[in-house]
Amino acid sequence: MALGQQILWGSMYLGACLVVEIFALVLATSVVTRYSNYMSQGSRTQSVGLTLLIALVFIVLAHTLQAWIWASAWVFTDAIEDWNTAIYFSLVSYSTLGYGDIVLGPGLRVFGAFSAVTGILAFGVSTAYLVAITSKSLDHISPNQSHGSKQRGE
Repeated sequence: MALGQQILWGSMYLGACLVVEIFALVLATSVVTRYSNYMSQGSRTQSVGLTLLIALVFIVLAHTLQAWIWASAWVFTDAIEDWNTAIYFSLVSYSTLGYGDIVLGPGLRVFGAFSAVTGILAFGVSTAYLVAITSKSLDHISPNQSHGSKQRGE
């Protein structure tokens, strides 16, 4: 694949993956918002814990789907022949771990680097989201709820 094609296709896959990431975080926010009244009835710890659990489920699903998107790129470009190796390479690249035991040919190296860029951006967005939703969760829970239904001084 020519350099221009690698940049074009890499940008398209990166964009598709970030749409998946954003969609997952919007869904997570929707679920958290839908159940916020229910969560605020419990203790502060339970509410924050449930909020984080919901967020993490959606984040893990988003990252898993993105790894599969990149694995499909390796299989469909015939860079890697089997799905097992493709998903392995996808996870190693996406997470920027980069063992180096599988190396793409010169015609796909730039395209392959977009997988790592995608992972860096997606992990960064996920981290920022977790910090924001945890902070918001802590702000919306009154201190009296930290002990369940008990009032302070009882």
